[in-house]
Amino acid sequence: MSFDQRGWGRSVHKPSEKGLTGPTTRVLADITSFLSTAIPCSVPLFLMGHSMGGAEVLCYAAQGPADTRKHIRGYLLESPFVDFNPASRPSHFTVVMGRIAGKLLPHIQMVQMIDAKFLSRDPEVQKEFIEDKLCHDTGTLEGLSGMLDRAAGLSSGQIKVGNSAGEGGVTKIWISHGTADQVCSFDASKKLANQLTAEDKEFKSYDGWYHKLHAEPKPDNETYASDVASWILARSSEPVKSDGGAKPKL
Repeated sequence: MSFDQRGWGRSVHKPSEKGLTGPTTRVLADITSFLSTAIPCSVPLFLMGHSMGGAEVLCYAAQGPADTRKHIRGYLLESPFVDFNPASRPSHFTVVMGRIAGKLLPHIQMVQMIDAKFLSRDPEVQKEFIEDKLCHDTGTLEGLSGMLDRAAGLSSGQIKVGNSAGEGGVTKIWISHGTADQVCSFDASKKLANQLTAEDKEFKSYDGWYHKLHAEPKPDNETYASDVASWILARSSEPVKSDGGAKPKL
């Protein structure tokens, strides 16, 4: 299951809604609303996010409602946004002024174009991105501020993922990142992974890969899908606990 985040994809019905993601409280509430459609779940439940969504998933592991998190077996992050890669980083002036303006005019929209060549080494994927009308590259000042605040909170340790953020009181996290990602910083992602104190964590690097690991040329995209499936299956042997967290009574 997957969903279009508010302000993106098919959730947008008119131009004024583009990028209207809302503050972090709304972002997390939307994830909770989505998960509620799958809970209770008869099979192990995993939550995965890519890029900006990767940071949101990690924030959810730290700040999401405990009654929902107790049903999540593990968290997977693909190329999470912890910091910009220098090739895609907006100017310091743009970021500072955007933060200031975002307090006064949160719904002001701004277009931040991503070079399609940064996303994947597959020319066909690049072409599809350019031609996809749902990839509007439009955000709001409020959304930009929220994205930067989440990344800063994670990298600084202010947003902390505890050891009991998942099903059974155990936090399981898998972070994957390409070393040649020109959108999000590989180094920042790896540093964050090293800082996490989760009981079960893994950082998987892909040498020379770009931002969309799942959309790299064959056979790399198939390798990535296999790696994701292997991590999930290795943690899916135990049955789902009926209450989502408590150990079964003997």
